[in-house]
Amino acid sequence: MPDQSTQETRTPGAPGAPGARPASDPSGFSRRALLGTAGATGLVLGAAGGAVGYTAAPAATPLTSVGSGRAMFHGKHQPGITEGLQASGHLVAFDLAPGAGRREAAALLRRWSATAERLMAGETAPHDDTGVARDAGPSSLTVTFGFGHDFFGRTGLEKQRPAALDPLPPFSSDRLDKTRSDGDLWVQIGADDALVAFHALRAIQKDAGSAARVRWQMNGFNRTPGATARPMTARNLMGQLDGTRNPKPADADFDQRIFVPATGEPAWMANGSYAVVRRIRMLLDDWEKLSLSAQEQVIGRRKSDGAPLSGGDETTEMDLDKADAEGGYVVPLNAHARITRPDRNGGAAMLRRPFSYHDGIDADGTPDAGLLFVCWQADPLRGFVPVQRKLDRGDALSAYIRHEASGLFAVPGGAAEGEYVGQRLLEG
Repeated sequence: MPDQSTQETRTPGAPGAPGARPASDPSGFSRRALLGTAGATGLVLGAAGGAVGYTAAPAATPLTSVGSGRAMFHGKHQPGITEGLQASGHLVAFDLAPGAGRREAAALLRRWSATAERLMAGETAPHDDTGVARDAGPSSLTVTFGFGHDFFGRTGLEKQRPAALDPLPPFSSDRLDKTRSDGDLWVQIGADDALVAFHALRAIQKDAGSAARVRWQMNGFNRTPGATARPMTARNLMGQLDGTRNPKPADADFDQRIFVPATGEPAWMANGSYAVVRRIRMLLDDWEKLSLSAQEQVIGRRKSDGAPLSGGDETTEMDLDKADAEGGYVVPLNAHARITRPDRNGGAAMLRRPFSYHDGIDADGTPDAGLLFVCWQADPLRGFVPVQRKLDRGDALSAYIRHEASGLFAVPGGAAEGEYVGQRLLEG
């Protein structure tokens, strides 16, 4: 769980928040906002009316900022990459059905894109809408699509498979379940409302029809925007601040590190990115037996505020050479935050955008909980792989985590108006 690329939370709809947009109606009121808020207001007034007599219902008010936040489907890049962490998420992989090929895949991506565009705008699904998201606004919903290694063989597009999509090398911390790894197609869904996210998941699953079947699905969550008194970095299930050193879109080299250039190869991946997906179980019973000081030594940062053990606040540059009274390093040599620094890995950097998960309790009483690790980079061989290899050689955190599933997906650039995601690959 490389510290060098963790994600800062931002409140959707707040000024300057990536992906935040006003509601689709120019007046600032969507049909669903009007219906939803009017219904809620009427319920309250009805209760009061018994005591004070009839009162006319006031004009409807707009949704709260959480409901009205909107990300755009069309654009240079797909949504769900640079937006802030979302409160609820689903990761799901599909395999093409036997006999399904390039034509069926193109029809499927066309359906998925049309559905994603409508749902991200706060509208109903194109057909057979379940009504699950009724009364809610877009809630910063994002839907992101990617292609796995075997997709290209199944569709006769082997010559278009990117070299960067070669399988990841094995790592010593891997305990991978193959049934929950890889996949022909990958979909990432995120929203700041759990019902909105679930609604999108069901629509995508239904749209798959006979063309593809679910290979695996994982469900995650993050802190709800507005839950803290001020915007701040998220915490993971170990209680650590997890979002301090993520590359930021304002960085001069952000696009170079995260996105395939417009002139890159293959051409259909222009402005796209590569997503590494790992289900990382946290061994919480063992972790929580450690003292606070021992936990901080493992990470290299204070648990309370994320500041480096060398001093300062969360954003203070870590002093790797600072020694304690006994001559030892204040930030241990095997501390997670020291090992994952880009300047210790040839400049390797990735944009982490994870979800936490909790899938219940095992038969022995241990929690099945941890991190749905999703990281983005222009080339995983220059982003994820060198950092993970370094972690394999002596990260103190490795004793408290286990990588249980893995996937690597090519995520093409955003669809232009009138296009569907992947059209340049499937119809090129």
